[in-house]
Amino acid sequence: MLPSQRALFDIPAEVAYLNAASFSPLPRATQEAARAAVARKGQPWKIGPDFADTQHERARAAAAALIGADARDVALVSSVGYGVAIAGKVLPITRGARVLVLENDHTSPVLEWMGRADAQGFTVEAVARPADGDWTSAVLEAIERPSAPPLSLASISSIHWSDGGLLDMQKIRDALRRQGAALLVDATHGVGVVATDVKTLDPDFLIFPTYKWVLGPYGRAFVYVARRHQDGVPLEQTAFGRRDVRAENPVYFADTRYLPDARRYDMGERDHFISMEMAAIGMEMMAAWGTQAIIARLAALTGRMSEGLAGLNVRLTDARFRAPHILCLGFAGDALGTLIPALAKEQIYVASRLGRMRVSPHVYNDEADVDRFLAAMTRALG
Repeated sequence: MLPSQRALFDIPAEVAYLNAASFSPLPRATQEAARAAVARKGQPWKIGPDFADTQHERARAAAAALIGADARDVALVSSVGYGVAIAGKVLPITRGARVLVLENDHTSPVLEWMGRADAQGFTVEAVARPADGDWTSAVLEAIERPSAPPLSLASISSIHWSDGGLLDMQKIRDALRRQGAALLVDATHGVGVVATDVKTLDPDFLIFPTYKWVLGPYGRAFVYVARRHQDGVPLEQTAFGRRDVRAENPVYFADTRYLPDARRYDMGERDHFISMEMAAIGMEMMAAWGTQAIIARLAALTGRMSEGLAGLNVRLTDARFRAPHILCLGFAGDALGTLIPALAKEQIYVASRLGRMRVSPHVYNDEADVDRFLAAMTRALG
């Protein structure tokens, strides 16, 4: 099992930061790279002609490694919403068909389809949050419901952001395939932590940002595009999305055909000399530790929490249905409203999400953080 990596982060001993699902701290190495990158931008004449391409491909390869993809199948984008917008432009949604989303899922995999539904003549159906926390069964039931309109797409998170509900994406993919429907996965809370292999799963699109679990900055995200969709028109028209449009050429528009892979979907102004390298460093660290070692570490921490909360008046989702790195706690009455600020006063940081407390440790947390959290909860609820 991976030991705590706290020494790699600038986190004081008295701080228990249990909120990775909101945003992670940056590793010290990433912070140093950012400072060097800012200085580099201050003297741009020192930047070599191949520097930008080298950064792009380093980040693209790091993202691909975390999801079992080939680098050519990954586009550099700014956010999950940007990636979903690519899918909205590329995927054909049949008139009269359904697009499945999860109730209260994050905005990115939902609002794109809500915004297109009326004009394109399809309906958006939200799968209700199951009382027992079993999102997989709820989604499968919606996919296979008799007499329902035909299904074109499921646009869903692999782990629900608010409650940590874990979906069995392979079962869902198999059910969608039987219906001839596509799959878009918002893997924000899964990539780097839960094993993800796009060659086995075969989604149409899979998207994740760097600012949460893969220890990177805001404004960087990556979208896997299945090769069956790599002939679409990008959101933005860029020189680097074409085969040969270069300022160094004697003829600028030498070959305006799109690139033959997912690189055609790269966002405009992708030359982020500062944050692109930062994103690569975090993803490379995650890959070096390995998914199995990371999940063993985080499952041990959340397991310790679950056991310690057993005697308190707290509702927990069944372990069978929740992600191993996120705990969602329900309380009677209005206890949540006073708990969050009370914990923060003791420098214990968690989040309030849709009427529940979300606790999300990462590799920088240790058993002492968990024990401080449990002691504070016991004092507040005991």
